[in-house]
Amino acid sequence: MSAPVRTTNDLRLGLLRQPGTVLFGPGQRHHLARLLPAYGGRALFCTDERMAADPVYRELVAGVEEAGTKVTTYAKVEPDLPRQNLEAVARAHDGDEFDVVVAVGGGSVLDFAKVAAILLAQGGDVAALYGENVVPAAGLPLVTLPTTGGTGAEATCISVVYDDERSMKVGIASAWLEAAATIIDPEFTLTCPPSLTTATAADALTHLVEAFTARAKNPTSADLDAHLYAGKNLLADTWARQGLRLVRDAFPRMAADPADLGARSDTMLAAFSAGLAINTAGTAAAHAIQSPIGALTHSAHGLGVGALLPYVLRFNLPTRIEELAEVADLIGVAPAGGSAEAAAHAAVEGIESLLATIGCPLDLAALGLRPEHVEQVADQAMLATRLTANNPRELERADVVRILERGIAGDRSWWT
Repeated sequence: MSAPVRTTNDLRLGLLRQPGTVLFGPGQRHHLARLLPAYGGRALFCTDERMAADPVYRELVAGVEEAGTKVTTYAKVEPDLPRQNLEAVARAHDGDEFDVVVAVGGGSVLDFAKVAAILLAQGGDVAALYGENVVPAAGLPLVTLPTTGGTGAEATCISVVYDDERSMKVGIASAWLEAAATIIDPEFTLTCPPSLTTATAADALTHLVEAFTARAKNPTSADLDAHLYAGKNLLADTWARQGLRLVRDAFPRMAADPADLGARSDTMLAAFSAGLAINTAGTAAAHAIQSPIGALTHSAHGLGVGALLPYVLRFNLPTRIEELAEVADLIGVAPAGGSAEAAAHAAVEGIESLLATIGCPLDLAALGLRPEHVEQVADQAMLATRLTANNPRELERADVVRILERGIAGDRSWWT
């Protein structure tokens, strides 16, 4: 088992990447018609079949067209973004000319549009873009409109694609994927099914915690040029703190009344805050381990990272007592007059309580993971080096096995 070694941001580095324009608030989707003409008169709208049939979407498109923008809709995006979806849009619109790409949907739709904007501008093969900073140049301008409160994909410059030839999810990470603008309208989330609300909210909370407790890397200028993720830093922390304060009250209110627009708004703002935080700090072990679990069990990404978080935090706790003690204060569970370690323990339990409040399972067996899956999942998780490098505690294969075994058993005792 690896020895816990604490990392700190000795450089006092701050790094932020974000869309050029951010518009947040209920009803703000209607501003899209005024925003798009600045990019040109031909827009490709990307969405899925469910959203394309929604009257809210049709009203949005009608308003855009009435304002003078010609809209073509591509509505065949599938969950977990299969590579074939991107190949299909490139074939369907080969030779077509668009001025801007607009994404209206959840995380898979937003991730799809980021890569589609590159392919439509540059051509080429999807697999040639896999990895970190491989995308050679900018794509078409991209405008994102998230319809779920959780992934933060409207703000991030990474897309996750499922490649069936590799039987795994693969990341495309590049600053060239950053949206030119995003419009975040919480009214979209009022019609989210309960299961989707739970999964995306759990994803947002995991993003906030993993960004705030990420490894500090103290990168050189050359490192910043070569790598997307700078590790834990001042500006990522600022957004993570805001998001954690928001979920403290928003999750219980949203669980009690899914139609509470204020709670939905706060959750969506927390998710956006989380997206900004992970955009430079990165995610870590929970995301690395979830990917093969999701492939095996076909469970939702957000439920997977949420269910893993209590066990990952117990593993990471020796290296992040100070940060978790602050989390306890941010989510309102810090014990009066207690030690930093007691506060860190309270933070982990408070995070578990927030996950339970929104209906996220707290063990891996509930996702369908079984003991015979452990070795395979551990092997595949260790291939996600972009994510494991962000974990605050050095993560070895034996550690992943331990996390998985505890998670399947639902053993949330304190580790020694």
